[in-house]
Amino acid sequence: MVGLKPSEMPPTTAVKFLGAGTAACFADLLTFPLDTAKVRLQIQGENQVAQRVQYRGVLGTILTMVRTEGPRSPYNGLVAGLQRQMSFASIRIGLYDSVKQFYTPKGSDYSSITTRILAGCTTGAMAVTCAQPTDVVKVRFQANVHLGPRSNKKYSGTMDAYRTIAREEGVRGLWKGTWPNITRNAIVNCAEMVTYDIIKEKLLDHHLLTDNFPCHFVSAFGAGFCATVVASPVDVVKTRYMNSLPGQYRSPLDCMLTMVVQEGPTAFYKGFTPSFLRLGAWNVVMFVTYEQLKRTLMKVQMLRESPF
Repeated sequence: MVGLKPSEMPPTTAVKFLGAGTAACFADLLTFPLDTAKVRLQIQGENQVAQRVQYRGVLGTILTMVRTEGPRSPYNGLVAGLQRQMSFASIRIGLYDSVKQFYTPKGSDYSSITTRILAGCTTGAMAVTCAQPTDVVKVRFQANVHLGPRSNKKYSGTMDAYRTIAREEGVRGLWKGTWPNITRNAIVNCAEMVTYDIIKEKLLDHHLLTDNFPCHFVSAFGAGFCATVVASPVDVVKTRYMNSLPGQYRSPLDCMLTMVVQEGPTAFYKGFTPSFLRLGAWNVVMFVTYEQLKRTLMKVQMLRESPF
């Protein structure tokens, strides 16, 4: 990322890759209930079982889940979520700088907006292609309403979910919704990475802040807000399509049109508040942790390589 002092040894690709995955897992641990609340609000209106429970707002959704499904319910799908971040964030965030440098013309010290957007789209698409099965399982767990001991629990665990989906829907079922997810994550990755990159660069270039926590916080908060605004419609379609029954929608486009006809265009911004709270909080925790991890890992590496 931008802002490293000339005297500092730049982080290696391996450090960025490991640091991004670890920081994303830590951010997921803190913000996962918000993500689960977002999913429940997004599918409200299409899930027949969930119609028995009405969710109102972020806090109301989480409290309703705890009351009707138990205190562990907001963390349904956490294992798949952590698996997703280790493979997904490591690629889309950890490889962003390397891909950006690849697209930057030789001899140029500055990466244009177009280059940064292209890098964000590339790493976002690469990450989805690799991590899509983990995302499908995560969404299925989060969307599954478990009302009491007598209600059916579709999956006994994370690995059982992978096996069940592959057996009932074929291996392709694990990659269900790949195209809307690629679209969504290309947009999110561009909004997050490019916005963070540019805000941080301007803050440092104009000497408004130094390369420390306040700078990382402001940059990450701006990145989270931009990502939520531009990606919310695609995110809702992705969630609904990935959680749909076989044959419910012919395609992501059919899912989108069905939503417009049955619920109106405002359906695309269902769950916007938890999406923003989650993405904003997630970005702040992830980027602040990521920046610190990069520096710590490089210090450790330099100490190991030092002869003294």
